[in-house]
Amino acid sequence: MIIKPGLYLHYKNKKYRVLGTGKDSDTFEEFVIYEARYNNPKSKLWVKKKTSFLEEVEINGKKVPRFKFIS
Repeated sequence: MIIKPGLYLHYKNKKYRVLGTGKDSDTFEEFVIYEARYNNPKSKLWVKKKTSFLEEVEINGKKVPRFKFIS
């Protein structure tokens, strides 16, 4: 699945902007590079395995996407 750049909503109601994807130079595993759109003192830029970015999480017994594209 292709992850398009843009604004995403995390299941915890925080917004992130996906900058793009990249690959680990040793394993070729795909990662998503994204930016927090709120004041996060831990970091502004983040990376997550593409498989984890695309997975669903269970909230109150209901499966929802970890990140949902919004624009």
